[in-house]
Amino acid sequence: MQLTSFSDFAFRSLLFMATLPEGELTSITKVTETYGVSRNHMVKVINKLGHAGFVRTVRGKKGGICLAMKPEEIGLGQVIRALEPLQLINCGEPYCKILPACRLKSVLEEATQAFLSTLDNYTLADMLTNNSELKALMIPSETVE
Repeated sequence: MQLTSFSDFAFRSLLFMATLPEGELTSITKVTETYGVSRNHMVKVINKLGHAGFVRTVRGKKGGICLAMKPEEIGLGQVIRALEPLQLINCGEPYCKILPACRLKSVLEEATQAFLSTLDNYTLADMLTNNSELKALMIPSETVE
């Protein structure tokens, strides 16, 4: 199973925000510069994370983005459910003539549930615990002249 770049960028942005001091705002620009990803794509990701309740956005001159919940309240499975289309196959379009006898769909649904069940065992905080290297990697590198 491969996640979309959308979910990849979502996890990256959540990890970035989770390394900030509680309540500190950042910007989409800082997130995109840290990872070297498309700002336009990241704007869509942050918007979706905001609608899903994971990110809080503050408008205005002193605005920015931050986590809307504590990292220990953000389950990795929750994030995937909010962002990914989890139906692995669509047997109806075009209609598959073996549908009445096919067992593949139920096996794939079982595999998806196992995948989500594993992710449900972890939170964003688990990705940060005893991981000082991660926070160090979030600090922008100095430009050497």
